[in-house]
Amino acid sequence: MKLRLLLGSLTTVAVLGACNSPQPPASAAVAPTEVAALQTPPPDYPAELACTGVGGKSVLNVLVGAQGTPTDVTLVTSSGNSQLDDSAITRVREWKFKPATRNGQPVPTTIQVPVSFNPPQPKPDECFAIEERMRRGG
Repeated sequence: MKLRLLLGSLTTVAVLGACNSPQPPASAAVAPTEVAALQTPPPDYPAELACTGVGGKSVLNVLVGAQGTPTDVTLVTSSGNSQLDDSAITRVREWKFKPATRNGQPVPTTIQVPVSFNPPQPKPDECFAIEERMRRGG
């Protein structure tokens, strides 16, 4: 009887000891991050268009690669002017981003980027020379 009691106690101690043994910590989950803009210079706004009041908003789909550079840029919504759309696409292809991450690793991500062209108010002085040149036919 004493032997059974002793074996039962040893079993209990072994089980309790296993529960309290130091376990290696589970690897912590790394929170995902989203794309962040780093360098986004504005597109060229042709002076002739700006001075004549032509503006609009181009909306672009931008695939930001794992290196943080745009790998594909496509027009979703036109500004209504192909020169403005082309200017937006050209400039956005040069932008730099901090890529999105999943499990601590950079991943490609598609984002939508609106690019607005707002005619300057008041008109810059160069507009008067452009308007005069246009009035004279050239």
